[in-house]
Amino acid sequence: MELPVFDEQGKQVGKISVDEKLLGEKVRKKLLHQAVINYEANFRQGTHKTKSKAERHGSGVKPWKQKHTGRARAGMKRSPLWRGGGNVFWVRPREYRQFMPVQMRREALKSALLSKLLDKQVTIIDKLEYKAPKTKRFVTTLKALKLDGASCLVTPLKSDTNLVKSIRNISRVRILPSTDLNAYEVLKHKNLLLTQETAERLAEVVHA
Repeated sequence: MELPVFDEQGKQVGKISVDEKLLGEKVRKKLLHQAVINYEANFRQGTHKTKSKAERHGSGVKPWKQKHTGRARAGMKRSPLWRGGGNVFWVRPREYRQFMPVQMRREALKSALLSKLLDKQVTIIDKLEYKAPKTKRFVTTLKALKLDGASCLVTPLKSDTNLVKSIRNISRVRILPSTDLNAYEVLKHKNLLLTQETAERLAEVVHA
């Protein structure tokens, strides 16, 4: 598969070939679904907690006698039926993290990248070199590449402080170095912007 390479002004300056066999030749949808569930589960803190009637403040004394009052039967003020009472189906803090083998994570990343390539949502830029943080410059680049209308994941080969500072204030745009690339982030964003250096070393990226 041949992909065009653009500069910051949006002009094509060359082409680059990407071997589909490197990405598995096939989009494995079930594996991608499993990977997304895994990443989202690992984001959960699991700090939720509600109180049972045993933990609620209040007396355990029977509010009134059982019979001959004309009222419904009541056992205690902490009853779940009463305002301020405990929860019937209380929850406790728990761990939501799931384990996913490294090989499965790699295969999921391959399928995610392949799906973006097949949907023509991958753009390659020749370089992203910033001597100082310039958000306005990067916004202009996005407009020139026609990537300003949707979410975008920018993936240079290595993290660059000036580039990170130029991007971090732009809504719906995130920068992630190739070493941290994963299936969840690739699928989460509409467009994928790769530097030419990252695209040329894609084999190292998917096997990192």
